Amino acid sequence: MKVADYLNQCEEIISPGISACVGCNVELTLRTIMRVLGQNTIFAVPPGCMGGVGVVGWNKQSGAKAPVFFPLLDNTASMLSGIKAHYLREGREVNVVAFAGDGATVDAGFQCLSGAAERGDNIIYICYDNEGYMNTGYQRSGSTSKGSWTSTTPVSATGKGWKNKHKKNFPMLMAMHDIPYVATISPAYIEDMVKKVQHAMTVKDGLAYLHILNPCLTGWGIDPKRSIEVSRLSVQTRYFPLFEVINGEYRLSREIKKPKPLEDFLKLNKKFSHLNEEEIADLQANVDRNWARLVALCS
Repeated sequence: MKVADYLNQCEEIISPGISACVGCNVELTLRTIMRVLGQNTIFAVPPGCMGGVGVVGWNKQSGAKAPVFFPLLDNTASMLSGIKAHYLREGREVNVVAFAGDGATVDAGFQCLSGAAERGDNIIYICYDNEGYMNTGYQRSGSTSKGSWTSTTPVSATGKGWKNKHKKNFPMLMAMHDIPYVATISPAYIEDMVKKVQHAMTVKDGLAYLHILNPCLTGWGIDPKRSIEVSRLSVQTRYFPLFEVINGEYRLSREIKKPKPLEDFLKLNKKFSHLNEEEIADLQANVDRNWARLVALCS
C-alpha cells in the first residue's frame, strides 16, 4: 500500500490551532506521526514553539483525541517514564511519547532523557530540532549550527556569526546510550518517516529516539513556500543524513552518492547569509567529516 493511501486510512488525531506559521513543517510532522501512533497514545509537549503557536493545546481552536501533558522543559523524559510505569502496572500497553526539542532536548532536558535511556524506560522520545530556542525568541542552543545568526549570537561588525562551535550531534549521542532504536526523520521523506515511527512503536525493551530537523521559518528566514525544499536539501547535501541504529547496528536510510553542495542549502536560509566562501567551505568540510564517520559506522 502506498504511504499516502495508508495515512488517509488513519484517523486524524490532532486538530491544529490557527497560530502556527504558514508552511511550518512541524505541524505536518506532528499530524503525520500522530496518525501513525493513533488514539492509544499519551503524549507530552514541553514549552516551546509547537505548543506556543497553538499546534497542540494552547489555542482554543486546537485539540487532540489523545491525552496531552505539558511538562517542564527539564523533566519531560522522567515524567513520561512514570506515566509508562503506571500503565504497565495496570496491564495496559500504550504509546507514551514526547514531542520535544526547541533547544530544550539538547540542553535543559538532556539529563532526564539520558537517565531514561540508561534505565531502559520504554518511551518514544521525538526531538524536533529547529537549531535554537523559539519560546523566548530565536536564541542560541546546543543544537545551533556553527556560523548561525541568532538573537543571542548576532552577526558582528565583521559579518561573522558569533556561534563558533559546531552543533551537538544529538542522534549520535543517543545512539551511544545503547538504546534499542535511534533514527533521523524528515518531513520531506514521509514514507521513511512512517516506517521509522512504526518501528519505534514495536520497541518494548527500552527507549526509542527519533530526531527531526525542523527548519524554523522565522528563525532561519525561510520563504514558507520553500520549507519542504529546505528540508529535502538538508538531506541531499548530507547536512542531515537519514539513518537508523537498531540494537547498535547502523543503517543508512538514504544513500546520497552525488550530494548537492552545502551552499545550496545555506543560501535558502537567511541565518547563514553573512557567511563568506571560507566559512562555507569550513561548514562543508564538517559535513563531509560527519558523513564519512556515519558511512564507516554503517559499513
